[in-house]
Amino acid sequence: MDRVFSDSARLQRMLDFEAALAAAEARAGVIPEAAVAAIARTCQADQFDLGDLARKAASAGNLAIPMVKQLTALVERSERDAARYVHWGATSQDAIDTGLVLQVRDALHVIENGINRTSTALVKLVQQHRNTPMVARTWMMQAVPTLFGLKLAGWLDDLLRHRGRLQELRARVLVLQFGGAAGTLATLGDKGLSVAEILAEQLRLKLPALPWHSHRDRIAELAATLALLTGSLGKIARDVSLLAQTEVGELAEPAVQGRGGSSTMPHKRNPVACAAILAAAQRAPGLASTLLAALPHEHERGLGGWQAEWEVVPEISRITAGALERTAELVEGLEVHPAAMARNLNATNGLIFAEAVMMALAPQVGKAEAHRLAEAASRRASGSGQHLREVLLMDADVTAHLNPGQIEGLFDPLQYTGAASHFMDRVLAEAQGQLKTAGE
Repeated sequence: MDRVFSDSARLQRMLDFEAALAAAEARAGVIPEAAVAAIARTCQADQFDLGDLARKAASAGNLAIPMVKQLTALVERSERDAARYVHWGATSQDAIDTGLVLQVRDALHVIENGINRTSTALVKLVQQHRNTPMVARTWMMQAVPTLFGLKLAGWLDDLLRHRGRLQELRARVLVLQFGGAAGTLATLGDKGLSVAEILAEQLRLKLPALPWHSHRDRIAELAATLALLTGSLGKIARDVSLLAQTEVGELAEPAVQGRGGSSTMPHKRNPVACAAILAAAQRAPGLASTLLAALPHEHERGLGGWQAEWEVVPEISRITAGALERTAELVEGLEVHPAAMARNLNATNGLIFAEAVMMALAPQVGKAEAHRLAEAASRRASGSGQHLREVLLMDADVTAHLNPGQIEGLFDPLQYTGAASHFMDRVLAEAQGQLKTAGE
């Protein structure tokens, strides 16, 4: 992602616009065909003085102004007549916005690859742990049994939705910006629409209904979508880090030499990948909010809001890609400890099965009475330190409706996972369909 948004890449994508513009205008009969080769030949970032561009962009107000001047001068050296047709009929924002869109296309490719990689690893983990029982936790407290595969499927399902969002986003965001000074293409007369169509075709971008100089919802949507994705990656990191705590010990980050140590405590193995992902998830909403706040542009060309995008889009793309890379590594090498999961299932002496007890009694005595009996038994178990099973076996009000075998069966975590297997199957089917399409 650093390469996608490097200074030279930003310049090159703007130059790609300029070269395509010349070619499109020649095809439409606006400029001489002879001018195209000299302009296209010169639209290479390595021929430009980046330092000079940076200095002059600060005073000019944007990068396109000094870029066009350098481009014109460079073309003039080899083909004097061609130089007069550089940037013909376009405005600075056309070059900058279309260049950004081309960078965004490259960025989305990186991000989609990251999602596919992480999703592939999650599919394998779901299949491997679809019958691995663990404790479900609500409000940070032990609740009822669940399956680790279902937790993994929840992470995977999030990523699949984000993958869909990015696919939908492409149609709205990967569009040409070409409107001239105020969005009318007046400088091109009756050739403006033809040039725009050819230019979009040249750059493999969609042609929007009209120029969008001061209508920035596309860029804000991009940032919001990346922030959503990064937040879901943060959910994965939060779950892993909580389950990796010493007292829990159900998961651990991949063991890598030199990673996660402490400067003073030799025994520590800190969840550093989770920390990086969570830091990204903390930063992304603020970056997205900058572009949401910048949406009310003034009239046909905005002042300040547009400029705010120039650093925010690369930054949120970088932290999203970085979080994805860390998440892929985390999931691919995740250490799972089923023995610790089993130990924690028994940590409450069976209290996490109280709901199962209530639902087994409910058909005989009604839900309210079943709740009362299960709650009373849970209190006695908690107060005495006994296992809930033993308390139930000594409770005549319970044994009047459930025999010892039925009571024993209530404490098998695999018998109280409801539709978990069906939920996992649905997510796996969706994932395999999407990933197959990605491979094609």
